[in-house]
Amino acid sequence: MILEARDAIGGTWDLFRYPGIRSDSDMFTLGYAFRPWREQKAIADGPSILSYVRNTARESGIDRHIRFRHRVTRASWSSEDARWTVEAARDDGETARFTCNFLWMCSGYYDYAEGYTPEFAGTERFRGKIVHPQRWSDDVDYAGKRVVVIGSGATAMTLVPELAKKAAHVTMLQRSPTYVVSLPAEDAVANFLREHLPEHVAYDITRWKNVLLSMAFYQFARRAPERATKRLVSLIRKELGAEYDVATHFTPKYKPWDQRLCLVPDGDLFVALREGRASVVTDHIETFTEKGIRLRSGQELDADLIVTATGLKLQFLGGMQVEIDGQPLEPTKTTNYKGVMLSDVPNLACTFGYTNASWTLKADLTSEYVCRLLRRMRETGASVCTPRLRDADVGAEPFLDLTSGYVQRALAHLPKQGSRRPWKLYQNYALDILFLRYGDIDDGTMELSGTRARRDEPKRRLGPIARAVRAAASR
Repeated sequence: MILEARDAIGGTWDLFRYPGIRSDSDMFTLGYAFRPWREQKAIADGPSILSYVRNTARESGIDRHIRFRHRVTRASWSSEDARWTVEAARDDGETARFTCNFLWMCSGYYDYAEGYTPEFAGTERFRGKIVHPQRWSDDVDYAGKRVVVIGSGATAMTLVPELAKKAAHVTMLQRSPTYVVSLPAEDAVANFLREHLPEHVAYDITRWKNVLLSMAFYQFARRAPERATKRLVSLIRKELGAEYDVATHFTPKYKPWDQRLCLVPDGDLFVALREGRASVVTDHIETFTEKGIRLRSGQELDADLIVTATGLKLQFLGGMQVEIDGQPLEPTKTTNYKGVMLSDVPNLACTFGYTNASWTLKADLTSEYVCRLLRRMRETGASVCTPRLRDADVGAEPFLDLTSGYVQRALAHLPKQGSRRPWKLYQNYALDILFLRYGDIDDGTMELSGTRARRDEPKRRLGPIARAVRAAASR
């Protein structure tokens, strides 16, 4: 059974409705391993991705297992029963309760209720409209308007070129610059392979090509950050010309991959800047005014619409409260195990994708591992699986190794990662294949056990009604 808080399939791609929403990863790695991405564009728009997700759920029969409008609020584990009790709030105000032997959280990593917006002085004075991209609706009118987009992340760089198609002018106002990479919206190699090879063969080759290229660049950026910076900045100068102030607007002070790189398909952001339909201002906000925004430098930006693309709020385990035998669980006091489970927390898995590659790559491997773990439990007759951190020499490190604001704001509420395997997050697809797909389940850290109730309870003869109920349940 799948519990879904929203009223439709799609998650991110159903929630966000702002203009131009698209993937910031190629769809050959963001797509499912078992269902090839068939569209021409590798950097796909939101509606295409939403259709892909929903069609996959329907064709696989997954949609029949979903109970919509069930927002999980609490989960309690009983060691006596080897069972979770899950509570979910419904739209009718009632609380639904379910029990399960294994709980798997696939709730993403951010708060769907609201995004992050800093406290800006003077917002009440502004006469125009202020909207966060997470709250975008069809009644937001930007045609012929002066628009200021606050932010320099993936959302801002998606919005700016799209808004610039209809707006009078769009200004991207950033406090500090971000590394930006332009890639073709279509993967020429992938399209060529699809014409000459069987679909799954072409898909697998393209998928691995993109995985290896992204891994290679990540390792290059980590090991030679100065060279990587020089290369990235030189590509932007080539896009914008020698006269553009790339040093101010597109040369970050941090090293590449200290934060995620932003991807722009076919250089659409640079096209909008070259054509004068958009501009970038790097400064700090002093206050909102009646007409727009006054900056610390004294410059004033006039605006009819201000879009606060200022980030997301991270939310671990969907924000639900967790109890283990009546004791509240504090995630920050736990340690990640293989990027899938938490130390001393039984029968609970969590899907958390990569920060340096497509989310789905890790989600796929997590799925494989959980299935292997459940099969192993079935083979051994175990009813409980619990990662145990017994090695005192394993040091504690932050769960995510990124300096991005949305990560730093959330670290105090996230679990830790360990200093070595199997407690360390390597953010490496090839290593995770070895550990999650082929590594031993019985690795000396994963404890498989039965329950005291099941061992001690005498066997009872089942009556005809009980036998019929059990037979029906097994079907």
